[in-house]
Amino acid sequence: MQPVLLVLNFNTEAHLRQMAQAVPAFDLVYAPDAGQCEAAIAAHGARIRVVLTIGSTGLSAAQMQRMPGLTLVCALGAGYENIDVAYAQAHGIAVGNGAGTNDDCVADHAMGLLIASVRGLVRLDRATRSGVWRTALALPPNVSRKRLGILGLGAIGAKIAQRARGFDMEIGYHNRSQRSGLPYRYFGDLLSMARWADVLLVATPGGAGTRHLVNAEVLDALGPQGHLVNIARGSVVDTAALAAAVREGRLAGAGLDVYESEPAPPAELLDLDAVVLTPHVGGWSPEAVQASVDRFIANMRNHLEGLPLVSPVQG
Repeated sequence: MQPVLLVLNFNTEAHLRQMAQAVPAFDLVYAPDAGQCEAAIAAHGARIRVVLTIGSTGLSAAQMQRMPGLTLVCALGAGYENIDVAYAQAHGIAVGNGAGTNDDCVADHAMGLLIASVRGLVRLDRATRSGVWRTALALPPNVSRKRLGILGLGAIGAKIAQRARGFDMEIGYHNRSQRSGLPYRYFGDLLSMARWADVLLVATPGGAGTRHLVNAEVLDALGPQGHLVNIARGSVVDTAALAAAVREGRLAGAGLDVYESEPAPPAELLDLDAVVLTPHVGGWSPEAVQASVDRFIANMRNHLEGLPLVSPVQG
């Protein structure tokens, strides 16, 4: 019997065909939800050699234990927070991701959410459709020359900063350590950056270490004229605290592409017209998705040929 490539995240039929054609000696099993995943592991666990997933879905140690022939796990995008990398690497299982394949798309989307939140585009659209003219509305603030605080200045954060410079925004960032050679202001703690910023943009990885990093205290530091944008992981922001801050006027608005509740929408935020919501599509475009699929295939082929992964995850 042929080995199995198990695909755990949504893919189009065309991309599934591309994957299957890349490794014709494998059976491709598509299991894009939890029930199908469990059934696939139960039926094919002994034959599964490669798993494709995403960071939010991940792959646990318990699942890997049921795949004794597993040699490679890949995340389609950059995130891999729910893949048990330590277990995989301790058991000789290579881990790769799609780092860099959708950075531009995410950065573009982040700027769209930032502008939509600060300028109130969703509210203005709704008012216009209702026949309200500009003289009856409050003046929406500039985006230009606002202070942008980026939480997590990695590859995506750096691309967002590059775009923000085109708006003459003053840029600061908070990482665990300062990066050398950058013209941006470094903040050693998140609260200090939130007090300084007009817009706090979340671009840090998800996982237990960053859960609810943006909490009520951080939102209060950002203040009643401040805006929050999150294109990272929903778990980084305390949703209940965000809803309360916007509802009580302690925060001006937010633009979110990710939520703690996903794929269900964030119920606490749905009635707040100061919050702009998109369904985790920041990294989705024809170009970005194709690049991510191509990267997975390149990682898989290299692995099967005994070559280093194109983009390995370092544990």
